[in-house]
Amino acid sequence: MDYEFLFIKSLILTISIEMVVLILFFRLIIKSEDISISRLISTAFIASFATLPYLWFVLPTYIDQKIWYVIIGESFAVLAETFIINAILKINVLKSFLISLTCNLISFLIGLIINIQ
Repeated sequence: MDYEFLFIKSLILTISIEMVVLILFFRLIIKSEDISISRLISTAFIASFATLPYLWFVLPTYIDQKIWYVIIGESFAVLAETFIINAILKINVLKSFLISLTCNLISFLIGLIINIQ
């Protein structure tokens, strides 16, 4: 399978997972109805779309060891998405960080499970 096609497939999966997690986080954990579903969906889309291309096309140029790629890449994604979520949803940085961490952790784990099979 072409690398670019695999990227598009991963991007769609990542955006889908992170949208669901973001919505569930706001509705079930924070219990907030203040932010619309469409705003949560667009936030998840923008956050994932802003970070995943760097993980796939830029970072591999500089890091060739898998463990460092995962540590640096996921840390970058969590931090960048924290600020994106904070800027769009206008919530405090700690909540933004926890949401970003949760979204990325679940997305990463589901990706691992899918790739194991």
